[in-house]
Amino acid sequence: MNLLNKIYQIFLSEFAKRRIEKTILYVALFGFFIHLILIYLSKFGVVNLSLESELFKNPISAIYTPFSFILVYEVYLLIYYLPKSFTTYITKQYEIITLIIIRKLFKDLSALELTSDWFQIKGDLQFTYDILASVILFYLIFQFQKQGMQKSTQQKDNKLKIERFISRKKIIAIALVPIFFMMAFVTLFNWTSDVSLGSNDLASFETINNLFFDEFFTVLILVDVVLLLISFFYTDKFHKIIRNSGFVVSTILIRMSFGVSGLISTILIVLAVLFGLAIIIIHNKFEKNTLPNNV
Repeated sequence: MNLLNKIYQIFLSEFAKRRIEKTILYVALFGFFIHLILIYLSKFGVVNLSLESELFKNPISAIYTPFSFILVYEVYLLIYYLPKSFTTYITKQYEIITLIIIRKLFKDLSALELTSDWFQIKGDLQFTYDILASVILFYLIFQFQKQGMQKSTQQKDNKLKIERFISRKKIIAIALVPIFFMMAFVTLFNWTSDVSLGSNDLASFETINNLFFDEFFTVLILVDVVLLLISFFYTDKFHKIIRNSGFVVSTILIRMSFGVSGLISTILIVLAVLFGLAIIIIHNKFEKNTLPNNV
């Protein structure tokens, strides 16, 4: 356990979080300016990127790059909060998918066609869906966090079980750090290699927007299932099991959104967060209802 705690302190302590946060912010700023430079070099014909992507046509698109690094930091925060709070861990999943939509909005802003045929243009219509979805998701996440802050009715005699469960979650969190950062590195390396080589097989923007995160949420589904199974060792309460199972379903819905596009994708994301919110609201009502019987 001493080795486990040492590794945990290196990667997931408060000090490590501050250090990684500062590093990623610097990298995000650097990436933003590099993206801007590439856009203008391409615009004036200084370099030929062999790309038709809208990411290299408008300076507003450069915001896409720092947002990508911010999303990487959100992935780290998700792992950071996993051993500390299960609801905060789920909240981070919702925040990540919302930020993916916000990131996409910056690309869409640079390609909007401001005409009277707004609802006839596919790109403008999708922008409308996404901007409405981002506001709805923001509110749903606020409500989810509010519900997540309600105190649990766990008894003191369960303290040892809770500590053991936290130790198991620490092991999972430590294992996830190299897995996710390796996934991010491989994704970035493969995409930049295709860009630099001017590959004709470059992914569409919709696919680029989903790079890493489709695999990321696939891994999260597996993690959620493992957490669900481990939780059976520490609680047999029906509402706890349903809550954890519901969160797995919510993550699966988010993952499914990467397999479709347009309005269906947006609806699946909103439905996933709405389902998670409904689950935690009912769970909290169960907690309050069972409290008198436990006193």
